[in-house]
Amino acid sequence: MFSLRRWMTYLGLAACILLMVSYFRKDIVNEARTRYSQYVPSAATPPSGQSQSPTAPPTDSKGGRFSWASIPVRNKVKDPSPVPAGKPKTLPRVQHKFPTESPAHASERKDRQAAVKRTFERSWKAYKQHAWGHDELAPVSGGVRDGFGGWGASLVDNLDNLWIMGLKSEFEEAVAAAVDIDLSTATTESINVFETTIRHLGGFLSAYDMSGDQRLLDKAMEFGEMLIRAFDTPNKLPITRWKPQEYLQKPQEADPVVLVAEIGSLEMEFTRLSIVTGDPKYYDATARIMRLFDATQSRTHLPGMWPVTVNARDADFTEDTFFTLSAMSDSLYEYFPKMHALLGGLEPMYKKLYDGSMATAIKYNLWRPMVPDDADILMSGHVRASTQHKARLDPQGQHLVCFAGGMFALGGKLFEQPEHVEIGKKLTDGCIWTYKNMPLGIMPEVFNMMPCESRTSCHWNETLWRQTVKERNGGGGDSESALDSLIASERLQKGFTQITDRRYILRPEAIESVFLLYRMTGEQKYQDAAWDMFTAITNASETRLANAAMSDITFSREQLKQGNTQMDSMESFWMAETLKYFYLVFSEPEVVNLDEWVFNTEAHPFKRLLPVS
Repeated sequence: MFSLRRWMTYLGLAACILLMVSYFRKDIVNEARTRYSQYVPSAATPPSGQSQSPTAPPTDSKGGRFSWASIPVRNKVKDPSPVPAGKPKTLPRVQHKFPTESPAHASERKDRQAAVKRTFERSWKAYKQHAWGHDELAPVSGGVRDGFGGWGASLVDNLDNLWIMGLKSEFEEAVAAAVDIDLSTATTESINVFETTIRHLGGFLSAYDMSGDQRLLDKAMEFGEMLIRAFDTPNKLPITRWKPQEYLQKPQEADPVVLVAEIGSLEMEFTRLSIVTGDPKYYDATARIMRLFDATQSRTHLPGMWPVTVNARDADFTEDTFFTLSAMSDSLYEYFPKMHALLGGLEPMYKKLYDGSMATAIKYNLWRPMVPDDADILMSGHVRASTQHKARLDPQGQHLVCFAGGMFALGGKLFEQPEHVEIGKKLTDGCIWTYKNMPLGIMPEVFNMMPCESRTSCHWNETLWRQTVKERNGGGGDSESALDSLIASERLQKGFTQITDRRYILRPEAIESVFLLYRMTGEQKYQDAAWDMFTAITNASETRLANAAMSDITFSREQLKQGNTQMDSMESFWMAETLKYFYLVFSEPEVVNLDEWVFNTEAHPFKRLLPVS
């Protein structure tokens, strides 16, 4: 009876899965054709600011395929703002002027680069064999994941990587598959506009910038036409978790609760699309968002910065009281200096946004952790602000916020603020320290440390650390031995007071800043740190197929042998970002020179607007 019940349970689960697949595999083109009758103009006058719909069917007249460009727009922008005109400015040098390297250094560097490339090729081969055309490979089971619309996220995300690494035959094969992606269907009901923008639109644009292949620009325009429909609201602010079918059925308006990073990190990709196509509508769509950030910068509860959530429906970016450079806000701030570089300094707003937000972040969000070796490092945490402009720091560290070191250093270079380059160094050194001081040499996803009272002088106090560990972890008893047991059971290394998320999901942010700091300073310690990080990550994450995220990186190597902590997950950013930055840190400096290119938040390099010499 037990076996029969189990078999019946499996059958029931299989039926449920089939139903779910049939429900979430949305056929957008059929929905468009079914609902198209709603768009036939009626005798009624449309509301002010809205246009009547054309009568052409939603297909490409050349190929007969579904075309988002033919879907009518309800809230048309009459006079879209163009990309700033004029001669791009000569901006300060970003990349270090590297001297001729010694033969010994060149040999070691090339050996390390070759090791990174072998790891990439292994992961790519596994993706090609087991998950070709899908969003992601499941690296333990060999299965697939399609959480990004089923539009080949790993495929598109790595087009520029294939080009950079000189894998030209693989690049041609990948381009042929990527340009055939069908936007008439999706595996998810809701589209994350931010993720699709940075991965797909950014991926196609970057590969086009590098190769000049017109097919890639055509596909970027196809994604752009779809994504800009998310901006088709009365106030022109986008729906960040957008449902294409609902858009086809009825008018839409922006949501009252939106993550600030998801609405404020679209401008690089949309701007680059306008630059290469000459169509201003993409630049206009995101420029109006950034003008709203500009208008509200001094009116938030922590003036200079914006809270984690904003109200897009009412265009109110001031109400929330939670502020951070970390998750849910990160790329908003990252894009300020990058947009300045992308536009050749022609839009002064981005320097203002950077200067104001970083002044506030330096004052309230950055902190120096107390560590056993008294290292002079910085971390970035969360702030809860009150209506009286008082701020309370939560000294939480995140792997994701390791991008901030590169951001500060880039801003310091572009805006000639050397003190920001030094802050960038200390933030990056903080992430390197965290990697080195974990048992596997890998940084956890989320953790807490003890903030020093002063950023200039801070000495290790083990008694204070132990007391903080006890308070943060809710116990430990009254005896020292009980506290020792708590520290051991929580596997806390000295300096860490709590680890709330023990995963490592193959994230790129730490190596991103290490790469940028190496290219900006030329300091060899960053190449050496990158190699230590690469070997630690690959040693712990390698599977029979590729590399896997890990559920717990606080075990020692001996403990790790006793149990598997690998997760069946390999997000597209493992190859597209993490391995790209590892590869580039060991490349010749002229490969993606920082004075000619700027990376989006998914590590896709875009050509900067440069003055004609």
